[in-house]
Amino acid sequence: MKPLIGLVGSRFTGDRITGNLDVLGASPIDVYYADYSQAVIEAGGIPMWIPIDVDPADAVERLDGLVMTGGTDIDPARYGAERTEHVLEIVSARDEYELATLEAASARELPTLGVCRGLQVINVHAGGTLHQHLPEHAFVDGPGDALTHDIAIAEGSVLEQCYGAVHRVNSLHHQQVADVGALIRVTATAPDGGVEAIEHEELPWVAVQWHPEMLPTRSTDPIFDWLVKAATS
Repeated sequence: MKPLIGLVGSRFTGDRITGNLDVLGASPIDVYYADYSQAVIEAGGIPMWIPIDVDPADAVERLDGLVMTGGTDIDPARYGAERTEHVLEIVSARDEYELATLEAASARELPTLGVCRGLQVINVHAGGTLHQHLPEHAFVDGPGDALTHDIAIAEGSVLEQCYGAVHRVNSLHHQQVADVGALIRVTATAPDGGVEAIEHEELPWVAVQWHPEMLPTRSTDPIFDWLVKAATS
């Protein structure tokens, strides 16, 4: 039986959608990029949306795996920092529900993949902090699948099993792990030493700072295969 993989995302109002009817401007819209669900399907799983209104514990109880997706910046107050002028849009309700989702996933030892913001949320959940602005990593003016730099991958990690010792990635983030959270291991770094991947030392959690779901190799990317296999076992 194919595993059910939960997807998180954000909520906006209809006036954010170009061309939407004015009468729907105040209506809530739940959003995630379909690249994530397509990657899960291609790896053999069934993606399931987790609405922000659902009790995370109830949702996680019915899931086999979880994808923490990319998106807006995390409120620096969540990791004990003052917000700087470089922090982009914050959606506090999303922060709250994703941290609660991770808490429920932790209790169930649910296989979890974090992508970009998803990595950062996992680190914050573990008590870590973030650099609030690193523009040299945000290659957002070109195509999202542009490969910009290599990463060095730690020996013995899940990522090494997936990609080997070196892997070339895209890069869209302007924030990054600063202090690493409890029981979190850094398993890949950029040439400047920046954190590109983390893994939990006790839970089946792997998170990457790049966007494998945006690459043309998505359908055969081993990180999604890892998630679906871990969710099936």
